[in-house]
Amino acid sequence: MTIIVISGGLSHERDVSIRSGRRVSQALRDKGHDVVESDVNADLVALLGSVEDPVVIPMLHGGLGEDGAFSEVLGVLGVPFVGSRSGPARATFDKSIATTAVHAAGLAAPRQLALPHDIFRELGAQSIMTAIGEQLGYPLMVKPSRSGSALGATKVSSADELPGALVGAYAYGPMAVIEQFITGTEVAVTVLEDADGLRALPPVEIRPSSGVYDYEARYTAGATRFVTPAELPTAQLEAAKNLALAAHRVLGLRHLSRTDIIVDGDGTPWFIEGNVAPGMTETSLAPLAFEAAGLDLGDVFAGLVALAGRG
Repeated sequence: MTIIVISGGLSHERDVSIRSGRRVSQALRDKGHDVVESDVNADLVALLGSVEDPVVIPMLHGGLGEDGAFSEVLGVLGVPFVGSRSGPARATFDKSIATTAVHAAGLAAPRQLALPHDIFRELGAQSIMTAIGEQLGYPLMVKPSRSGSALGATKVSSADELPGALVGAYAYGPMAVIEQFITGTEVAVTVLEDADGLRALPPVEIRPSSGVYDYEARYTAGATRFVTPAELPTAQLEAAKNLALAAHRVLGLRHLSRTDIIVDGDGTPWFIEGNVAPGMTETSLAPLAFEAAGLDLGDVFAGLVALAGRG
């Protein structure tokens, strides 16, 4: 089979996607695999049709890669691919849906409100600030419902900061989520599927030097310290891993996912959001988890390609 790694696209995360795609492609070539790299363009469908036994690895971040649209196209074309199918990907990418689903399954997730831009504009910010504060309390977290890499996300400590945070979130989409701010240790847990089933890899603890794990902290070398496995009691590490596995199953994901979690002062892990297309750059979290588990990046993706090829 020929492995086609697709990266780029037109989302706000294009550069990160290209870096992820190049790293995965090289890791597979180092293992002797035949890899073709492609951007998302008008020639892509013809490329897929011209290759014998293609298997696609979508390394697309943001809307096109994580909202299920691209995987739906691959399904229509009958091309096997690594990653979650369109419906689960779409639900996971939308934080207002994913958090609600996880909470409904009895897992710990922040209380949340979804606020469309139309409602915000028509009713006016001030008329709803008091009600939001009374229901959720401060501090709050405001972020776009459909975006990644912490783009448009803001911590809000008081009512007067809320309108500006919402405007920032709406720059990335028509729906914002406002949720209870969970204080604690931030960790990321990668869930990997192999021939033996699902397993949660060692949690990665995130320690940004700025105190905020924003876009710059995520993709600037040296801006964040990562500790793997996280420096938490064993029971809390296991609880975080179990939460990630449960969220993966509740959301109907397959092959590979990353769950962002905050472990509070009582040791309870809280689901913050799920990711169906984890970054694979030099500063990304999933590769750190692979390394901590003694796994090679090229071997991981070769195994996922084999799973995808089997359907």
